[in-house]
Amino acid sequence: MIYPQNFEQKIGFDQIRQLLQEKCLSPLGEERVADMDFSDRFEVVEERLNQLTEFVRIIQEEESFPDQFFFDVRPSLKRVRIEGLYMDEQELFDLRRSLETIRDIVRFLQRKEEDEESDSPYPNLRKLAGDIAVFPQLITKIDGILNKYGKIKDNASTELARLRRELASTISGISRSLNGILRSAQSEGYVDKDVTPTMRDGRLVIPVAPGLKRKIKGIVHDESASGKTVFIEPAEVVEANNRVRELEGEERREIIRILTEFSNTLRPSIDDILQSYEFLAEIDFIRAKSYFAIQTNGLKPALENEQLLDWTMAVHPLLQLSLAKHGKKVVPLDIELNTKQRILIISGPNAGGKSVCLKTVGLLQYMLQCGMLIPMHERSHAGIFGSIFIDIGDEQSIEDDLSTYSSHLTNMKMMMKGCDERSLILIDEFGGGTEPQIGGAIAEAVLKRFNEKQTFGVITTHYQNLKHFAEDHEGVVNGAMLYDRHVMQALFQLQIGNPGSSFAVEIARKIGLPEDVIADASEIVGSEYISADKYLQDIVRDKRYWEGKRQTIRQREKLMEETIARYEAEVEELHKSRKEIIRQAKDEAQHLLQESNAKIENTIRTIKEAQADKEKTRQVRQELTDFKESVEKRGVKEQEDRVAQQMEKLRRRQERKASSTPTKAGEKKAEAPIKPKVITIKEGSYVKMKGQTTVGEVLEVKGKNATVAFGSIKTTMKLDRLDPTSGTPQKQEIAKSTFVSSQTQDQMYEKKLNFRQDIDVRGMRGEEALQAITYFIDDAILVGMGRVRILHGTGTGILRKLIRQYLETVSGIKSFNDEHVQFGGSGITVVDLA
Repeated sequence: MIYPQNFEQKIGFDQIRQLLQEKCLSPLGEERVADMDFSDRFEVVEERLNQLTEFVRIIQEEESFPDQFFFDVRPSLKRVRIEGLYMDEQELFDLRRSLETIRDIVRFLQRKEEDEESDSPYPNLRKLAGDIAVFPQLITKIDGILNKYGKIKDNASTELARLRRELASTISGISRSLNGILRSAQSEGYVDKDVTPTMRDGRLVIPVAPGLKRKIKGIVHDESASGKTVFIEPAEVVEANNRVRELEGEERREIIRILTEFSNTLRPSIDDILQSYEFLAEIDFIRAKSYFAIQTNGLKPALENEQLLDWTMAVHPLLQLSLAKHGKKVVPLDIELNTKQRILIISGPNAGGKSVCLKTVGLLQYMLQCGMLIPMHERSHAGIFGSIFIDIGDEQSIEDDLSTYSSHLTNMKMMMKGCDERSLILIDEFGGGTEPQIGGAIAEAVLKRFNEKQTFGVITTHYQNLKHFAEDHEGVVNGAMLYDRHVMQALFQLQIGNPGSSFAVEIARKIGLPEDVIADASEIVGSEYISADKYLQDIVRDKRYWEGKRQTIRQREKLMEETIARYEAEVEELHKSRKEIIRQAKDEAQHLLQESNAKIENTIRTIKEAQADKEKTRQVRQELTDFKESVEKRGVKEQEDRVAQQMEKLRRRQERKASSTPTKAGEKKAEAPIKPKVITIKEGSYVKMKGQTTVGEVLEVKGKNATVAFGSIKTTMKLDRLDPTSGTPQKQEIAKSTFVSSQTQDQMYEKKLNFRQDIDVRGMRGEEALQAITYFIDDAILVGMGRVRILHGTGTGILRKLIRQYLETVSGIKSFNDEHVQFGGSGITVVDLA
């Protein structure tokens, strides 16, 4: 139920209908827009919104959707139901092209996803096209009658071909005869040299001056408007022209016969064809709504089968389009109605946006339940209401003898009678139009009835008693349209939780009302009221301040948690690197052992084959000894080099992270490696690897080797590869090798705040897209993002395949999958980062 009758006009939906009709391709869609209605059935609304979401994807991602020929031939089809009537050439041509469009649309929607065995990527539109008949035989039959320009073909029938051949031959003979007569007349001087035969009343004639008309025997058919020229049909071609007229009549009768015969063939299928045109009308309607959704950034919120309003960044579409023409933007609306806060009482200054807020709620909810996408953030939730009532504006009527207040009371009576727990009521200036004291009392009593019926609603008011009612009754909540009293300017932002001030004194002072008048008014209303209003303003101001602080703290806490998680991940990576080094060392040792065994066996075999030749045996034993020494040296050196390489990689990675942002002018660069000094290295000493800055502690010294702990990594190294530090290092010095500077942290924080989690590579070439994604993923890993989205579109699937092949090679990626179907499906890849 929608109340009152001019509901659409009050919220501006009549303008929405007009904009939609302008986007339709034919009267087919325009009729659907005119018949568009409000539905309170969740399944119907859900299906309509899904169809729109899919068609928006088609518009944005597909290039081959067939929408060229949307013709409304229903009147012609209904006319030829009568025996003997037929469609003319143009109607038949429109029928052929529109039937082809219907066929191509059905094929498009019923096709399967490329390179996959799944059903159509547009299941809701496919369902809409499921039982729609196409008529390839009719298209073929029309092609046998009409040429590509929509004219009857010469070979449409044998008789028509004969008639047109004879007609062409007769006209050619007439032209030859006329040209001969004209040349003779020109030579005699009866006709000017530049005159040519012309057509009058369908007959070929010669233009002649009136004074010379008797020089040429024939029939005068016409004269020019000035009277200076007469048009004569020579007697020699009269019979031929008569024959042309006869042939043209026969040709027309044959064409009518062909069209009538086709209409007889068409007649049994007219009902099915009309049903197919209803499908074409629905596609035109959906297309218009989709283009409007793209124009206004409309989307489908999370739809719930209950009464709910949980909108984030909702925008009034008409206001958005109007302000966009002047380069301005709408202040978005955040609003929530649920079972605990069903009725929202909005207060605040005049011209502060209360009525716009009310109309935004009414228009967007009505659009949603009419099956339209609405402009708001994708994380919004919306419910379904069984009825919507609105009371806004001045409805006084001279004919019905209704005052402004009487009309408001009439609306209140209808609302109380018709509302229930599934209703949404929208009332502007509740209780206005009469003496404030009794008007506020009646408004409070009506509000009480609404609350008892557990209805939902948005109500604007200036009455203090309604603000107090909201504070004292469960289910009703106060809201305020914010106002900056320092610059005396409305912010057009809704804040739920506290009532708003009217700022009457401040506004009066701003417009220049004398101070003595303001003082008298303050004295009349009482200091208690003025103080309460001031306290209310202070509460709103403080709440805004602390809300901003809370948001800042929340962002910093999130950043700190992500930083801790990143460092923990790096420590884990160090542990894994250490295990990997040990594993590689063991594998190398096993390989050396196998090589040594093979060498020993080969030596024994050589000695046996030499049959105890002393010189040969000594030579083989020397080779074995040399091999043993080389293995020992190589094993130790390779293990040391491998550890050094791993530590060098870890150091360079830390340096890249720290140097990703410029250093302060006053910061010192890392000191150059200190040359080895003759200082004894012993257990407990602090040392550095040559060329490195990482400090480690010596755990044990054995001969020329030392076991050193670098953080959580222990390794054995030659003493000559270590440099002792000068004295015991402070904790701060060790920390500097691990953590970045405060400026780097601030710049990383700023970089993360400005980082966008989405990238759009549609339309790019493969190499160009991969390069953009490479930089994007590197930045995402650098700032510690947990999830990013890559918008590549569906298309042929090649770009999607290239991108995923690249993602498989990136070590910092945990997983990647298609986006949820309602947010883009296979056209978007969601990447979870490690």
